[in-house]
Amino acid sequence: MIDRIQIERPVSEAFKLFEAEFAQALQSEIHTIRAAVDTLQQSNGKHIRPLLLLLAAKACGQAGTGAVRAAVMLELLHTASLIHDDVVDDTKQRRGVPSLNAVYDNRVAVLVGDFFFSDSFMRVMEMENLQILRIMAQLTHEMTEGEIKQLENADRLILTEEEYFVVLEKKTAMLLASCAEIGAITAGAPAELQQMCRTFGKQLGYCFQIRDDIFDYFDDAQTGKPSGNDLREGKVTLPLLHVLETAAPAEKAPYMDMLLEKNFTPDRIAALLRFARENGGIAYAEARMNAYREQATAIIRTLPASEARDSLLLLADYLVERTR
Repeated sequence: MIDRIQIERPVSEAFKLFEAEFAQALQSEIHTIRAAVDTLQQSNGKHIRPLLLLLAAKACGQAGTGAVRAAVMLELLHTASLIHDDVVDDTKQRRGVPSLNAVYDNRVAVLVGDFFFSDSFMRVMEMENLQILRIMAQLTHEMTEGEIKQLENADRLILTEEEYFVVLEKKTAMLLASCAEIGAITAGAPAELQQMCRTFGKQLGYCFQIRDDIFDYFDDAQTGKPSGNDLREGKVTLPLLHVLETAAPAEKAPYMDMLLEKNFTPDRIAALLRFARENGGIAYAEARMNAYREQATAIIRTLPASEARDSLLLLADYLVERTR
């Protein structure tokens, strides 16, 4: 397993500053917000997005104060989006612990998400960088479109890879693309290098989400994520999509019926997941994921040799090879 500490090493000091500033950003005098933050911190993630931003900044020059501030800003936006996603999807767990809307209710969850969202944009305004502001505005637009598109797909049972990747790009890939691009901007990198970082981040986003979707096809003891949770929410992801597109009509008919009826009992979910696993769905998704990793690493290898560049390559491997 790739050592996370090794990945962080080129930006270890900047990452510590990020963690301190992010913890400070979560503070509030409002009791309910403080209590909500305590709940959120029980399911703290790995802060992949700020790490990507800081490493991109360092690979392009330096991960200075501007990069740290931008990392806090983007992680606040990401936190807000997760809270709102859980409300929209009626998700009751995140990373193995109760979600905010499960502990409180949708009213509190939406408002706390709004609090983090507004804080994020207050911070981007303080940076006084019109280019970064424009990226942030476009990013929130894309993420919202992606969430609505995902709802449409579930309601209409749209089962095509093209539609799957539209949602993936808007909800996940564009966030990682923006992190890498903004990192380059804070380092004063030229436009060509900013675009390279953006493309790299986008490819990483594809890898990240496909790996996350694959987790859902296996036992939750391995991943910390409820097996079949995506299907319960009406989301048909790449492994099952591929099998449904390639299987013979008679073979896939009973599984299509299950999806059309939208009655996702434990037995039906287990059958759908098994159908995907046993008919090459996981292998296909992993091949797509690895192809995106190769595209991402090919971009970064064109950068001048540095410890930060090597960490970006390791980060790509880490996202693909992680076990949860």
